[in-house]
Amino acid sequence: MRPDRCAVVLLTRDLRVHDNPVLAGAARNAARVLPLFVVDETLVGSAGANRLAFLTGALADLRTSLRELGADLVVRRGDPVVEALRIARDVGADAVFSGSDASAYAQRREARLERECRGARLALHLESTTAAVPPGELAPAERDHYRVFTPYWRRWREQSPSAAAGPPQRLQLPQGVEPGPLPSLRELTPDRPSMNLPPGGERAGRRRLELFLANGLRAYEDGRNDLAADRTSRLSPYLHFGCLSPVEVVARADACGPVAEPFLRQLCWRDFYLQLLAANPTTSADDLHPRPGGWSDDDEAFECWRNGETGYPIVDAGMRQLHTEGWMHNRTRLIVASFLTKTLGIDWRRGARVFSDLLVDGDVASNVGNWQWVAGTGVDTRPNRVFNPVAQAKRLDPTGEYVRRYVPELAEFGGSTVHEPWRAPLVRVAPEYPDRIADYAEATSRVRSLRSGPRAARA
Repeated sequence: MRPDRCAVVLLTRDLRVHDNPVLAGAARNAARVLPLFVVDETLVGSAGANRLAFLTGALADLRTSLRELGADLVVRRGDPVVEALRIARDVGADAVFSGSDASAYAQRREARLERECRGARLALHLESTTAAVPPGELAPAERDHYRVFTPYWRRWREQSPSAAAGPPQRLQLPQGVEPGPLPSLRELTPDRPSMNLPPGGERAGRRRLELFLANGLRAYEDGRNDLAADRTSRLSPYLHFGCLSPVEVVARADACGPVAEPFLRQLCWRDFYLQLLAANPTTSADDLHPRPGGWSDDDEAFECWRNGETGYPIVDAGMRQLHTEGWMHNRTRLIVASFLTKTLGIDWRRGARVFSDLLVDGDVASNVGNWQWVAGTGVDTRPNRVFNPVAQAKRLDPTGEYVRRYVPELAEFGGSTVHEPWRAPLVRVAPEYPDRIADYAEATSRVRSLRSGPRAARA
C-alpha cells in the first residue's frame, strides 16, 4: 500500500463495516479511504417512507461506526456517478470501489461508473456485496443462470461458505473533506412511516442475528409458518440494506449444523432471485413468461385488497399488518399476492408497487421474483397454482390469533371460525366487517381454465 494512495468507496446497499469487501479492499490498497453515500433522488422517489426511515437509521449507525474507525461517512446529494467522480477528483483519488447489484438501474449505474472511471483514469473495483453467492457464479449447462430453484439450491448448497471478515482496523479520511449532514426523514419524504418499524443499522442487525442464532434457529423449521407465533428471523431489512453481510449470515448459520438447513434454504431463495434478476433485468416490469388472457382493471377491488377490506380475514390481516408494521410474514405475502392476481385477476405489477412502497425490506429481486412466481408469469413450474385463503389460514393460523390481532372486527370469533365469518348466523357477529368481494372457488376455476397444464421450465 502506497502512503500517497487514496480511494473512494461508493456505498449503495452495503451499509456496514463488518465483512464489507469494498471497504476492506479500499483499506488494503490505499492509505486514505473516503466512504461515500450519495442520496440519489431517483431511488428516494421510488422508496416508501418505511424504507427511507430505515435508511436514515442505517446511515446514522454507519457514520458512528466509521468515526470509531477514524474516518467518517461522507454524504452528498445527486447522481451517484457524478458525485463519486467529483469527489475523487477533489481529493486526488486513484481508485473507486463499489458494490455490484442486480437491478436494471444498478446495472446501468455500474456501466456508467465504469465508463467515467476509465475516462478519468481511475481504477474501478466492483465487488459482490449483496449476495452470499454472486449472480452468475452458478449456472447450468448451456445457460448463464438458473430458472428453477431446486437445482440451483443443490448447486448453492455444494459451495463452501466463505469466511466472513471483520471491519478494517483503522481508516483515515483525506484531509479537508467536509462530511456533510445526514439526510433526515422529513427531508426525504412528506409521508409518515408505519408505527412499528425495526431500527435501522448494522448494530441493530447484528443484535437481531445473535438473538436468532441463539434462540430462534433451532425452532425455525417447526415455527416459521406459524403466523401468530412470528418465529421468522426478521433479518430481511438488514440484508436488503446491507447492514448485515449475506456471506456472514450464511457462514454463521451453516456453522450451527443441520438445524440451519431450512433457514439456509430461505437465504438461497434470496440469491436465486438476485441471479434471476441480474440475468433478466427487465422482469422488474415485464413478465418472464407471458400470461394467457388479460388482467382485470377493477380499481374498486384493488383498493379493497390494498386496504385489507376483501372479506377474507387472512388476506385482510396480512394487508393491515403491512400498513401497521411495514412487514408481512412470507407465507401471508404469498396468500395476499395469490388473492390479488388469481382470485381478483389484477396485474401483479400493481401489487408489487404496493409492497415496494410499504415494505421496509422491499427488495426488487425478491419482491418481483415472488410476485411473478405467484402470478404464474415467473419461475413457478405450476403457473396455475392458486392459494386457497381459507385452507391456508386454517393451516397457518389454526387458533385464529393472527387474524384477530390485525382484524379487531373479528375479535369475538373463536378458534378457526374467524377465518370464515360468512358462515356465522344470520345475525352477524361482526356487522362492520365487509362481505367477500369475490368468490374464491369461481376464481380458481377461471384461472385453471386459462392453462392446459404446467409449464415445462428448464433449469
